Formats: sequence, C-alpha cells, structure tokens
Amino acid sequence: MVAYFDRFLRRHLNAVRLARWGVPRCAEHSGPIVVYCNHPAWWDAATVILLAGRLFPARECYAPFDAKALARYAVFRRMGAFAVDLETARGAAQFLAASRGILSRPHRMMWITAQGRFVDVRARPLGLRPGVARLAEIAPDALFLPLALEYAFWEERGAEACAAFGTPIPAADLLALPRPERLGRLEGALTATLDRLSADVIAREPARFAPLVSGAKGIGGIYDGWRRLKALRAGRRFDPAHHSARDAESEAP
Repeated sequence: MVAYFDRFLRRHLNAVRLARWGVPRCAEHSGPIVVYCNHPAWWDAATVILLAGRLFPARECYAPFDAKALARYAVFRRMGAFAVDLETARGAAQFLAASRGILSRPHRMMWITAQGRFVDVRARPLGLRPGVARLAEIAPDALFLPLALEYAFWEERGAEACAAFGTPIPAADLLALPRPERLGRLEGALTATLDRLSADVIAREPARFAPLVSGAKGIGGIYDGWRRLKALRAGRRFDPAHHSARDAESEAP
C-alpha cells in the first residue's frame, strides 16, 4: 500500500517534502511512538502512510479512523486503521481500549490526526482532542512526536505536501504535569512546529526541504508537445517544469 500511495501522490501532487530541520528524532527510542498531527486536508491519510513507510519501515503502524469514514474507505482497515465514533463517550472508550492494546508492544506506532476534524492550518488554538493526552497514562514508555502538515501551490499545477516533525516529548514528561496541563504541552509543541513549517512554506524555497516524492511536471498534452518541439528546434534540453518555461520566455527577444 505504501507503493500504491507513492504512485498516487506522484500522479496528483507536485511533491511531498520533508523540512530538513523536521526529520524525526526518535531512532534510539525503544518503546512505542505516538505521532500526533494537525488535520488540514483529505490528503493527510495518503501523506501519513507515505511518511510511515519511508521513515519508519520497521515499525507496525496503526491509526484511529472516524467510524463513518472508515465504512466508506474500508481499505484503510488493511493498513492498521481502527474505527472510533468521534461523537460519543462510547467512542472515547473504544479509542482508549484499542490504544492500550496497540501501545503495549515496543515496535508499534500510532498516527493520530489529533484535531479530529478538518481544520485550516492557520487556525489557532489547534483544539486537539483530549484523548491524545490520556495515552501517556496508558503507555508511560511511549514517545510523543508532533507532526505538522501543510499543503500549498508553488510553481507547478500540482500542490506541495509539506511535513515536519517537532521535538519529541517522552510520556514521562507529560505524566509529571497535572492532567489538565498535558494537552496544553502537546498542543504547544505542535503549534510551534506548524509555525516553523509555515515560514518555510511561505518562503517557497525547495532547498529547505528534502523531497520524498516528486510528481510529473508540466501541463502535458498538446501544449507540452509544442514546447518540446520548440526546445528541440532551439537546441535546448526540454524541461516541462513551469519555472523553466517562464525563464525561457523571459529570455526570448
């Protein structure tokens, strides 16, 4: 499925980019890991699956999924998704019970869109669901890893999916706080990661990112065929990227 979503993202996005400062710093952690992220778009599931497969290939990954959505996208069950009713107390109990079993093994990971609904990346406060903070009590040996996600259009017709992992938080650090303050600590770490990632996205400098996936450039069809022929007649190598077309046009007499 990672290979499938790799091809899917290449077809539909321009690139999936990981901020160079935002590489996950948890390679030496021997216990379970909880990755919690914001939830800006429909693309999050595909992006998270790619990140999990590329960056954590040795770990067994799971994710809570809205029960109604999982009924429509049942294929995600085969990739570790488990159903949670987001609207009831029974759903919260389901989430905690499933999480207890998952996080009982050291090589496992949970990926949680902790806002529980689609929220614009600029919205503050983030409004994380309280269940993510309860996981420290269930798995005191876990590491909590904030993940910021943002999508933007730069030079190409396809969007850029940008990601960055923040500073890991040991569950022991959360357990040392009063319960009401734990969620604030998690939300503060994710907010800081989002703000830093947004600054890189606004700068539109690809060098700030490591590309994990690069999609097809250009428009395709007749127009790119004409551009290819024009480059051949001029003795230039054809580059379908939009910036190269713009540069060529600006250099024309």
